[in-house]
Amino acid sequence: MPRVQYRSSDVDLMARMMRAEAEGEGLQGMLYVGNVIVNRAVADCLDFKNVRTIPEVVYQVQGGNYSFEAVQKGNVFYQRARDAERRLAKRNLESWREHPAKYALWYFNPSAACPPTWYDQPFTGQFKNHCFYEPIAGTCESVYSG
Repeated sequence: MPRVQYRSSDVDLMARMMRAEAEGEGLQGMLYVGNVIVNRAVADCLDFKNVRTIPEVVYQVQGGNYSFEAVQKGNVFYQRARDAERRLAKRNLESWREHPAKYALWYFNPSAACPPTWYDQPFTGQFKNHCFYEPIAGTCESVYSG
């Protein structure tokens, strides 16, 4: 059973997002970004209580802006999904999870070293330029089970 119910259009959307956010970090980096996307759809907590589908996650607005920079700025997000990214997205949707993004709900690419917290959430690890953060223990149990 997949981690999140999805359609082929969700695979394409997620693949485009993964590419736009992490193409420079290779296939592994794109998988980590995909992991965060699926985690947000699974999480029933914090900023993600009302997002359950891939489109809701990708197009979520927080603080007056889209949550993902790639949607805000456009860049390669609006290009077609390629087969390689589709395969990666499907892996994430079905079951793939790995540290440092295994339970992460946030990531970003800082201009310096990864800070120990991001909006008070603990740092879980780094892959190339992206820093990953998961919820404070006890605040989002659904992300650990989904």
